[in-house]
Amino acid sequence: MTVTISRLYDDASVAQAAIARLQEAGVRDDDISLLANNSEKWFAPDLASAAGKGAAVGAGFGGVGGLLAGLGLLVVPGLGPVVAVGWLAAALTCAAAVGAAGGIVGMLAEAGVATNEAEIYAESIRRGGSLVSARVPEPDKARLEALLDPSSVDISQRRTEWQSSGWAAFDPAAPGPTDEEIARRREQPAG
Repeated sequence: MTVTISRLYDDASVAQAAIARLQEAGVRDDDISLLANNSEKWFAPDLASAAGKGAAVGAGFGGVGGLLAGLGLLVVPGLGPVVAVGWLAAALTCAAAVGAAGGIVGMLAEAGVATNEAEIYAESIRRGGSLVSARVPEPDKARLEALLDPSSVDISQRRTEWQSSGWAAFDPAAPGPTDEEIARRREQPAG
């Protein structure tokens, strides 16, 4: 049986390093996904050039290049432009094509992510974060999660931080942050 493991990162390059660790551990590219806010602008601005740019960026991270060669830029309701690759990207594309209810939170829940975590992941992507998810054999879960943990965001701490400022849950209609606000968030320590 396979399970989904996910970790959140405030910096896309740290997320790419986590992907490289999963690949080195033997996780197949088909079982790894990345959803990242496109505010860093080093991802190409359109679908036609996103794959080439992603491959070039990925080449700097070793084996990640092959996975990132499939990069696509999607506009996700509630999140805005996101860079997406892997099985989650395919699920997002299918959900958008059929007008599936539940949006990003529902799609993540369908992929095996707990709903309370899916809300934090969705809000974090909107605010500039990157989500790495992988489908892995259940017996390998703990070992592979440990590979994702370095520099990942503590989502419990993030939830507490946001709730103290009035956030209750992911709201796809809420305005997204500016690129400047995202840059400030990335300068803060992960938490």
